[in-house]
Amino acid sequence: MASVRVCSIDELAVDQAARFVIDGIPIAVVKDSAGDIFAIGDTCTHGDISLAEGFVEDDTLECWAHGSKFSLRTGKPLTLPAYEPVPVFRVELVDGGVHIDPSVTLTV
Repeated sequence: MASVRVCSIDELAVDQAARFVIDGIPIAVVKDSAGDIFAIGDTCTHGDISLAEGFVEDDTLECWAHGSKFSLRTGKPLTLPAYEPVPVFRVELVDGGVHIDPSVTLTV
């Protein structure tokens, strides 16, 4: 699958997550305070909870339900109770738009 435009860069609020579903895959997209944009799997690995409803702090996204924090760069959980990582997707910025290919995940 080719990358899909999910929104414009300007549509993303700083330090907040937005949820998108591409080809059936829920993805949380975050623009941090430095302006960097990340895309990680939107479902907490501890419970079936949308991470996009959580809290962005520095380079982490925290699940609102049980407090697990996931690295936006690696997808790894940094706090319990989650211990399994979420996928991290490559973000491409094209003509002011945010493009994601859900079939391409990154490993760090």
